[in-house]
Amino acid sequence: MARKSATGRIGIADVAVKAGVSHATVSRVMNGNFTVDPDIAARVRAAAVELKYQPNPVGRSLALGKTDTIGIVVPDLANPTFQAILRGLSRAAAEDGYRVLIADSFEVSSEEAILAGEARRRCDGLVLCAPRMSDAELEEIAPSLHPLVLINRTTAAAGIPSLVVDYGQGVQDLAEHLVGLGHTRLAFLAGPAGSASNGLRLEGLEAFKARHPQVDVTMLDGGSDFDTGHGAVDSVLASGATGILAFNDLVAMGLMSGLHERGVDVPGDISVTGFDDIPFARYTTPTLTTAAVPIAELGGQAWRELRALIRKEDHDAPGGRYQPRLEIRASSGPAKAPRTATHG
Repeated sequence: MARKSATGRIGIADVAVKAGVSHATVSRVMNGNFTVDPDIAARVRAAAVELKYQPNPVGRSLALGKTDTIGIVVPDLANPTFQAILRGLSRAAAEDGYRVLIADSFEVSSEEAILAGEARRRCDGLVLCAPRMSDAELEEIAPSLHPLVLINRTTAAAGIPSLVVDYGQGVQDLAEHLVGLGHTRLAFLAGPAGSASNGLRLEGLEAFKARHPQVDVTMLDGGSDFDTGHGAVDSVLASGATGILAFNDLVAMGLMSGLHERGVDVPGDISVTGFDDIPFARYTTPTLTTAAVPIAELGGQAWRELRALIRKEDHDAPGGRYQPRLEIRASSGPAKAPRTATHG
């Protein structure tokens, strides 16, 4: 009868004794090394079956230098946009036998570099999704995380693909839509200060204002969640804007909820637009006008880019730029006509 190790688990040493070979030979056979003599390999496998030996997955990963796991760091896993990116990434990676390790920085930029480093040490590659860290910090850390793919950020470091949504163009399309409805006073509920995509939206709005000097665009502090929008009702009403560009769909939904509680009609009194087109956007009351981003496609493409890096495959045009698509729904409507004095 085979002698178990001190831990009670059948190990490589037990298989080696049973097969009459060295520990190294057992290891090579279990890891699929075809340089071992076929007769010896058959003897090792027979011993392993007889002893019901199960390879240690951690030890096997260390021996092979791979884990069949990739990591992703997101700023807010509660956000449906990041959930959809994760879903697309996970499904695509699973088709190639890879699992996904998830790290959530909870919008704390100082945690991102630490999380990214820890995740990379446990995985074969990493996806950094919309990191909030500064450009300088990203440039410093990126080379040490290779293989690495960025979503909605770019770096000057070589060999790091970036998948970027054109948020600047998307917010301009939404603003043009509102102006086309007769709105001349707009307000932008901004996103997190450290968000690169918020910066792209601000750049887009500057370009929009240059084309439409007659349109007043008020910048309001905001965030990225439902509570942010709900808490922004007072500042929105004080701005006098009739068309609101929310940072994303969650903020827009929170704002619409708060406006409804105040008896403000959307879109009769104020038009509200979001960004991303999360699944809930088409089921709000009223349904939400937004800029649709191919979220799940981003996740799938991130895996394909990372897979090419892990396998050291050559592929054309790494990275990519995605154009949002305007989705006009019921939350945006004609600007309310100003009241005129009546004489009786």
